[in-house]
Amino acid sequence: MERGIKTASYIREEESIDSRLRGDHRAIVSVLADRYIGANPPLPFVFRAWPLDGIMQTADGLFDINWRNRFPDAAHGMYAYACGAVWSDAERSIDLVIECYGPVQLFCNGSPLYRSNAIDEVKKHHRSVVEVTFRRGWNTLFVKARNTTAGFGCAIGADEAKVRILHVLSPFTERMGQAGWVFTAPTAADVFAGGERLPDAADAEPSDKCDWYPLLRRGSRESAVCSETLYGLQPGKKVYAWTRLERLQGGPLTLSGRSDGALRVWFGSHLVLDAPAGGEFLVSVPRSLVEGCDVYVESVCGNRGWSFELRAAVEGRRCMWEQPHPVHGYDGPWLLLGPIDETVDYGPAELGVIHHVYDGGQKQVYWRTAEPLVAVRPFYENAMLSNKWTTSGMTNFARWDYPLGVTMYGLLKSGRLLGRADMIEYVKKHIGSCTKYYDYSLWDKEQYGFPSVNHQLVLMKMLDNCGSFGSSMLEAYRDNADESYLPVAETIASFIRDRLERREDGAFYRICEGEYSENSMWADDLYMSTPFMKRYAQLKGDKSFLDDAARQFLLYKKYLFMPVKRIMSHVYDFKYGTATKVPWGRGNGWVLFSLSELLEAVPETHPHRSELLPFFNDLCEGYLALQGESGMWRQVLDDPEAYEESSCTAMFTYAFARGVYNGWLHDPDRFAAAAFRGWHGLTRHAIDRAGNVYGVCSGSRYSFTAEYYKDDLKTVTNDNHGIGIVMLAGTEICKLAEWMAVSERTTVESAK
Repeated sequence: MERGIKTASYIREEESIDSRLRGDHRAIVSVLADRYIGANPPLPFVFRAWPLDGIMQTADGLFDINWRNRFPDAAHGMYAYACGAVWSDAERSIDLVIECYGPVQLFCNGSPLYRSNAIDEVKKHHRSVVEVTFRRGWNTLFVKARNTTAGFGCAIGADEAKVRILHVLSPFTERMGQAGWVFTAPTAADVFAGGERLPDAADAEPSDKCDWYPLLRRGSRESAVCSETLYGLQPGKKVYAWTRLERLQGGPLTLSGRSDGALRVWFGSHLVLDAPAGGEFLVSVPRSLVEGCDVYVESVCGNRGWSFELRAAVEGRRCMWEQPHPVHGYDGPWLLLGPIDETVDYGPAELGVIHHVYDGGQKQVYWRTAEPLVAVRPFYENAMLSNKWTTSGMTNFARWDYPLGVTMYGLLKSGRLLGRADMIEYVKKHIGSCTKYYDYSLWDKEQYGFPSVNHQLVLMKMLDNCGSFGSSMLEAYRDNADESYLPVAETIASFIRDRLERREDGAFYRICEGEYSENSMWADDLYMSTPFMKRYAQLKGDKSFLDDAARQFLLYKKYLFMPVKRIMSHVYDFKYGTATKVPWGRGNGWVLFSLSELLEAVPETHPHRSELLPFFNDLCEGYLALQGESGMWRQVLDDPEAYEESSCTAMFTYAFARGVYNGWLHDPDRFAAAAFRGWHGLTRHAIDRAGNVYGVCSGSRYSFTAEYYKDDLKTVTNDNHGIGIVMLAGTEICKLAEWMAVSERTTVESAK
């Protein structure tokens, strides 16, 4: 029954998807899924040139701009500058963290943003937080620092860097496309004082003012590769070079050149040259072996050098080598892999893979450019989160985070329901983009201080970082037995079993030392853990994970259940020894959604099932009593002034439907009717005819007051916290309608 005022629809009735597809639940699910995929095309990681002598990141993602380390002889009082370009697909607000080593000023797009004070400069490891709003397009960050006896420079980066990713690219037209900051050597005078115009990201190289580092380097000549400029002289070691030949017209290809040591050349899988010693060579390659294939070269370091030159010609016309994989900020045609021990041998079947590191014998190696001190790195540069968790207009593809875990689950179930292999393939590509790069991302963090891809997976510290997406990954394994999923699953399982914080009674909670959420338990974490644990138990036959998942629900009930209303508090704060007593909608949704997932797997004979099933019924009764007349539930469930919210509505709808057709609920007809009311509430008031989803609460912290949830947490259109679960609600409504038709029940029609 309606409690208090009725919230107006997010859309007009004529705009709703219900007005066009009333009663066609499958078609609605299809529109939702198609809209998401259309708005989030499968764009892969971006590969960029990365100067190895540039600014690196710290373990928490701050760029360590420290002139004292680079120029230890700089005189007291000298100035130095750093400049970086930031691209934003839409206006984006994030918090920057600045840790000063000495006096620092920060400018954004030429305007002053921050100036250190005495406390910032003197208090060691003190961090200031500065909000910056990036405009759509290119933005310029400019740092001015002055040397003191205490230090020279700063560390700067995004707050919560693994979530709100900040990629800084090299500014100036000559460096465009490279990753990383540029910086100057110290100068005696402040060359950007007195209102002098600061550099802009799109400027030409401002060499008239000062020299910028890292130094610009150009690659080898088009046909020549000199490995000793990258690796030094290492007799007996190998390097593999990778390129591609332009499309040809004409007869056979002539391959000529020279090498300092042994050389092998493959066109695709065909070995066309095997020179056991250095010298000149000339071979003819049949045209049938040339078209559309990559070219691989194995070069062995000789006693006097480690270079080769490879020229190709057709009927006397010189042919050009082309970059085999796009690398922004690098215009050379060769990528190199080395140094590799002579005992390690790779052939064309293993080469040309960009998503993993290679065993070099003594250490792992990855592709580099042919330029000295310039590596290749993949970067996640799709949709970036802002302070409010909203994203830019770019695709969410290839990101690993918990809201997208639910989205992938929704797409999987939608694809199965609709018989749409293309939807399942899309999910496979998204998840595979993360799992195939997992080993690389671990190596990347080790090499450069902070990972460029898979941030939350690599920097796993809490359930948010692993459980949701990991659960969808294991669900996808049913459709796609991709072996790259399994090492990631083992890592997540090990984290939950061996490293996750637990109370004395075994309950999961968050230590988060020094953070606002220190020493707290969140209802959300039942979703961030138990669906993965259930699927891992099924995959591995490890009953202990299923037992632990069941036990967590009973432990969380002890801390968070509000027995009078039969709903859950959002958070228990152990610092204060009390629950917040605020029943946030989505927090409660996570609980019921996850419990329905677990009940599917817990057998009738399980010792905790006799407690879990009554708990499910109690919660469903509590939520049913708070459903609004529109069919939707409110942001704060028992607050009649709170807005009606889509993600919790979808989760209760999903769980009610499953509870009915699985026979878990004592009074199935009431809950079937409520499930359909919830679905119709969404399709009439919160989903438009293009499949856009409205009324989803943005990502939440927690509070002891309802006002935080009602007033501070605004709704976001097409927020990933809601899109997937709305799709899932639709799939369950379709199953419920089919079950009721088979059962010859009439509640379907009466609920409309």
